[in-house]
Amino acid sequence: MATRMLLSMPLHAITEVYGEAGLRERFLLEIDSFPPGEAAQLVSALDLAAKLHAEDRRVREPYLNHLLRVAIRIIKYYGVRDVDVLTAALLHDAVEDHPAELGMLADGSHQELTEAAIAELARRFNPRVSELVRSVTNPEYDPDRDRHEQYREHVATSLEHDPWARVIKLSDFTDNGVGVVHTTAEKAYSSATKYRPLVPKLRELAGRPDTPLSLAAKDHILDQLDLAEERFAAILDD
Repeated sequence: MATRMLLSMPLHAITEVYGEAGLRERFLLEIDSFPPGEAAQLVSALDLAAKLHAEDRRVREPYLNHLLRVAIRIIKYYGVRDVDVLTAALLHDAVEDHPAELGMLADGSHQELTEAAIAELARRFNPRVSELVRSVTNPEYDPDRDRHEQYREHVATSLEHDPWARVIKLSDFTDNGVGVVHTTAEKAYSSATKYRPLVPKLRELAGRPDTPLSLAAKDHILDQLDLAEERFAAILDD
């Protein structure tokens, strides 16, 4: 694949044309100018994410593609080079999806498995990485309440006082929301139903003065939220 072409291609276009290999190559190109120690930390996070999510898929693609796009977007479009934020971005679903494997516990309650996984991230990387992942990890849901409603409540609460976690969640949401057209009709409808009510809150969080992004990055995010809302409406209102 042509290196220069990868750097100029939208992330979902890379996904469609080159798949996981293309996204991996794009990520490595993005971190090529990082200090060696920081680049090594990011490669280690990518290796761990690839191991944990090896058998996971997002309908039509390996789950790792999503994690790579989230991290690349933060570097390329948000202008963030904070290695801990990027490490957490690559691992943002690790505790939620694979707590037992990550925390190396054979059994335990949801809280015990979660805490063991968080502790392992702190050991492998540092406490800041682990707490960023905690902020974007969904809690155990009450089976008697609507899951989507609980998800939205958790996002609003957990991001209230964690500005850097907002950055990760905004990229995650963009990949799910703007990318809703890159999946099956059934998955698109489910995603639009889940995510559409969250757009106003994310728009407000993105625009806050303490959200640590440039005005250009915030404008980009707001444009992407508008596009996601437009796509949700097309799916749900037609």
